Amino acid sequence: MEIKDLVKRWFQLWESGDFNALPIAENFKHTSPFGTIDGKKTYLELVEANKDKFLGHRFELQDALYGESKACVRYTTTQGDFSMEVSEWYYIKDHLISEIIAYYHIGEIREERKLSRQ
Repeated sequence: MEIKDLVKRWFQLWESGDFNALPIAENFKHTSPFGTIDGKKTYLELVEANKDKFLGHRFELQDALYGESKACVRYTTTQGDFSMEVSEWYYIKDHLISEIIAYYHIGEIREERKLSRQ
């Protein structure tokens, strides 16, 4: 699967809510203003515990750059009345996403947007 198709699949799976099928490596790492999450299992557990914050988003891609083993995508995500501009770098290894580094402004976090652990 080409990197462009892999990234497209990432967004399709998020929109469908099928996050357990995300094309991520076992040693997946996700870095954002909230910190770094290490490991596919840990990432999926965090999503499961916070479905109200992760699921139900719609994505409008603004820009994208695709290389052989990495991509950068700028998009707007919307969930209800919540909207956010995001830029993310995707790093690919063995046809899976091995790492994502996300950039966005979180500002003051409203109480209902805070993440919880199970």
